[in-house]
Amino acid sequence: MATLVDKPPKGPEWAFEVKWDGYRLAVHVEPGEVRAITRGGYDWSKKFGSIVAEARELGHATMIIDGEAVVLDDQGRSDFGLLQRAVGRKPSLHDAGEIIFYAFDLLYLDGQDLRMMPLVERRQLLEPIVAGRTGAIRFSEEVHADGAEFFRVACEHGLEGIIAKRRDAPYRSGRRPEWLKIKCARRDWFVIVGYEPSTMPGAIGRLLLAARKGDGLVYVGGCGTGWSNKESVQLRQLLDTMPASRPPVALKRKGAVFSEPIFVAEVEYRTWTQDGKLRHPSFKGIREMEGPFQVYESIATPER
Repeated sequence: MATLVDKPPKGPEWAFEVKWDGYRLAVHVEPGEVRAITRGGYDWSKKFGSIVAEARELGHATMIIDGEAVVLDDQGRSDFGLLQRAVGRKPSLHDAGEIIFYAFDLLYLDGQDLRMMPLVERRQLLEPIVAGRTGAIRFSEEVHADGAEFFRVACEHGLEGIIAKRRDAPYRSGRRPEWLKIKCARRDWFVIVGYEPSTMPGAIGRLLLAARKGDGLVYVGGCGTGWSNKESVQLRQLLDTMPASRPPVALKRKGAVFSEPIFVAEVEYRTWTQDGKLRHPSFKGIREMEGPFQVYESIATPER
């Protein structure tokens, strides 16, 4: 597992890849059986049938491949929400056949434990097995670039982030400094349209947020982190002084307390969900709205 850091490392000893936003899997190929095992140890072979089927055709009797199962959006970016729908029970525009397994490491091959080999040698063995494939199993390519520049471009294109790995490191389980993850984050201003009370008396559980849409507002989700207990109480006291005569957005949520859309919150978030909600939002600050054009403008298909 990769350790979260603020910026990419420097030096030729580091290799860089796209950070895929999906389910981590170890694909176990054994004589007569292939299993897709999650990071938590669950056998999800039935959920990832196309990956299991293709793994049988890779030409080796025994293998353990490490990688990430994803569904790509129409711009080729991995989208966790699309993946959840594809493996879920609810009807979806995306089915399990669209799931792709990006292979990035090889732990075991034809009876040989490869974990003590350097990453660069493990990938040299993996590449001819999966590179060039365009089906359910594909090779997670190394990006030959300066880490800082690659990170900048990845964020500009709406990717979740990048991964840095030491080329000379063996494969060790657990969260290790030999693998690093650097995540892209966005910050924008959103209108506060109310809150949901906390279980702590007098405090806020979640702020209800909206973005500008034409001359009105559209709900973009709730934010429940980023403040101290004291700040949570102060936020509730502030919003209680300006109750809304009617809900500022079309939202039916039990227990919601609506306020006049006078204040905006600065929010850090990772990306947008398919239904136009903020993913992993965190509160960073508040101020009075000085004009509508300070506020993030909602668009039909939010950028990620």
